[in-house]
Amino acid sequence: MSLELTKRQGIIVWVYTLRQIKNLKRFGYIHYVSNRLKYVVLYVDQEDAQETVDKLNGLHFVRKVELSYRPDIDMTFAHALPDKKGDSFDPNEFGVHSFEEKTYTF
Repeated sequence: MSLELTKRQGIIVWVYTLRQIKNLKRFGYIHYVSNRLKYVVLYVDQEDAQETVDKLNGLHFVRKVELSYRPDIDMTFAHALPDKKGDSFDPNEFGVHSFEEKTYTF
């Protein structure tokens, strides 16, 4: 018995009203609903994503459908930060300026 993960794709569905949210349940898993901005985040299988987008665009209560860019983004952050061992911190690299101490006499 082995566990196989299915690839999922996020779809953002912009709607005119939130009355028809129950109708969107048949297309995939509803992850989030924004009441103020009137959009729904829906997850479907990645193989069926484009077919689902075409079906959603045909619905009368859907304003716009967008695919999530998450599968296209490289999520390896191995070289995002410098190594802690040999690298020294350079404050000028990050816009941090050192200030000289000033002595004030009154």
